[in-house]
Amino acid sequence: MAWNSRVAKVAPFRVMHLLEMAQAREAAGHDVIHLEVGEPDFPTPEPVIAAGQEALAQGRTRYTPAAGLPALREAIARHYAEHFGAAVDPSRIIVTPGASGALLLASQLLVEAGDRVLMADPNYPCNRHFMALAGAEVGAVSVGRDSGWQLNGALVAEHWRPETRLAMLASPSNPTGHTLDAAALAGAVAERGGTLLVDEIYQGLNYDEAPLSALSLSNDAFVVNSFSKYFGMTGWRLGWLVAPEAAIEPLTRLAQNVFLAAPTPSQHAALAAFTPECREILEARRQTLKARRDVLLQGLARLGLAPDVPPQGAFYLWLDISRYSRDSQAFCQRLLEEESVAITPGVDFAVRGGEHHVRIAFTNDVARLEEAVERIARFVSRL
Repeated sequence: MAWNSRVAKVAPFRVMHLLEMAQAREAAGHDVIHLEVGEPDFPTPEPVIAAGQEALAQGRTRYTPAAGLPALREAIARHYAEHFGAAVDPSRIIVTPGASGALLLASQLLVEAGDRVLMADPNYPCNRHFMALAGAEVGAVSVGRDSGWQLNGALVAEHWRPETRLAMLASPSNPTGHTLDAAALAGAVAERGGTLLVDEIYQGLNYDEAPLSALSLSNDAFVVNSFSKYFGMTGWRLGWLVAPEAAIEPLTRLAQNVFLAAPTPSQHAALAAFTPECREILEARRQTLKARRDVLLQGLARLGLAPDVPPQGAFYLWLDISRYSRDSQAFCQRLLEEESVAITPGVDFAVRGGEHHVRIAFTNDVARLEEAVERIARFVSRL
């Protein structure tokens, strides 16, 4: 049977294979330290769980409007006003089944066959794949220390082509954890008549500066966000898309046909994520992640593995392992087999240079991170 040719452009997510290997090793009795998957290790905050349980007990399980529960759209709009000084009308917000649902809607609306999309390289692979499934070509622009591991105005100007329609950015980014100068990017894209799509899934997990939103700068930007990372609701599968007013009607039509509506109990539960009680819990967790980042940076610096520019957000370190290996898949597999530490090969994220980079997620407590550094030190001493 012949499959759609666009599916062939979707590469496997190698971290999932490594996760399976790590789980099998764990099942065999080994003490595995999991630093591979991008999922917070904290449980969903209790106020959110309680709100979800209440919704179920009260039978709030029927479909909501395709764009989401009105009360939740209003709560998200207040969140932008209170924390980012951005005036976002609730009508511009569409609640989706995870950020993936938002990315699906945005890609189907904004690009088609023959269009080109600029992205930083490295980047979250699913961002590339969503655009490829829509028929677009991805222009992966190599970034590094000189550009702060992000696209900037100069790179946009250099790599923009007549067929380029969209620049898709992420701040803080996965896998590097770096933030971008959204003002410069928005201006560079607007000058060329393009559209700006910003992945703000890790927004709120900022450690050195207050988080920003592209919506504070432009009403024309499309912004994707999620309840998974900062709010700790990964399995609830809930995200949102903010779009210009003119885009809401076609996006709503797409949502009606693609997924009908986001999960109803999850939407009711998410209302509690914006309460002061929950915010206090989330901010304490952010400080915990910052402390973990700092512990890892100190430990890895002794091995010559700490990044030149510390990440400003998210919960990842992007490490150059070229002094030890030029094969990140083999490096990660051996580290798992020999020292039971699971990290992610960079080839998942980078079109170029991934073979000598790895990603570490600091989604484990400080004691386990210190133990992981000691195991990595033993491992690299044998290379």
